[in-house]
Amino acid sequence: MIFHETKLPGVFEIYLDSKLDERGFFGRCWCQQEFESHGLNPKIVQCSVSFNARKGTLRGLHYQAHPHTETKVVRCTRGALYDVVVDLRPQSPTFKEWIAMVLTATNRCMVYVPEGCAHGFLTLEDETEVFYQMSEFYHAELAYGVRWDDPAFQVVWPDVVAVISERDRTYPNLEEQSALRADS
Repeated sequence: MIFHETKLPGVFEIYLDSKLDERGFFGRCWCQQEFESHGLNPKIVQCSVSFNARKGTLRGLHYQAHPHTETKVVRCTRGALYDVVVDLRPQSPTFKEWIAMVLTATNRCMVYVPEGCAHGFLTLEDETEVFYQMSEFYHAELAYGVRWDDPAFQVVWPDVVAVISERDRTYPNLEEQSALRADS
């Protein structure tokens, strides 16, 4: 695997180091030792799939709060998406900043989302499927989010949001997040 740290500390783009031959290719997409050697949390306790029928589907911006904050490794296994990570760590030099990357089934790129960051995406194609690996079990009572259009972040989305859940559409802005302040 090839690891590239982004401008957000601890957020990595991860690429397969593919070995090509006449059959196609072979590439490792998970290795505990490689994750540890880059200072990343290698713990995986759950994996999930998100299927999105329509282009323009927005999911996020999600995070799980203390004491069950989680890391995620996210990969697109079908279609394409515009993936966004927002730094919600008040002590971070990049607090409130965000990065985006295009994940596709073809480029096979993954993103490592550390604890304290929110994650979301906008599908760029119909029938887009996303595979997640998480370091913590899901706790519904600790599942939070911030608005996808929060002016504190000014995320630039590349297309129209055509489908969004009521929950994601009505998350409070960062200023209104009492749970986040309690974790600081």
